[in-house]
Amino acid sequence: MSNPHLLVHHKGDNVGVVVVEDLTAGTEMLCVVTEDNSDFQLKVNHDIPIGHKVALQDFTAGDTVMKYGQDIGKMTASAKKGDHVHVQNLKTKRW
Repeated sequence: MSNPHLLVHHKGDNVGVVVVEDLTAGTEMLCVVTEDNSDFQLKVNHDIPIGHKVALQDFTAGDTVMKYGQDIGKMTASAKKGDHVHVQNLKTKRW
């Protein structure tokens, strides 16, 4: 297996984390689920910095975002599978 572009920590997560520098729109990413070492392919729709999240499904505003098998917040705007998920469209539910 080559080096992954995206890590998904839990099988139930609906976002993954970019683990390479300079990920560019249109890249067919190798995505690895660390929980069971499974992998899949996903095309990224935007340039995304290392450490930022990518949608693994289509989202609408109000949808819950899961990472590490935990609820990390809600979407404030829609996003398509392969889109950048960050402060522009995700907000914690804590405040």
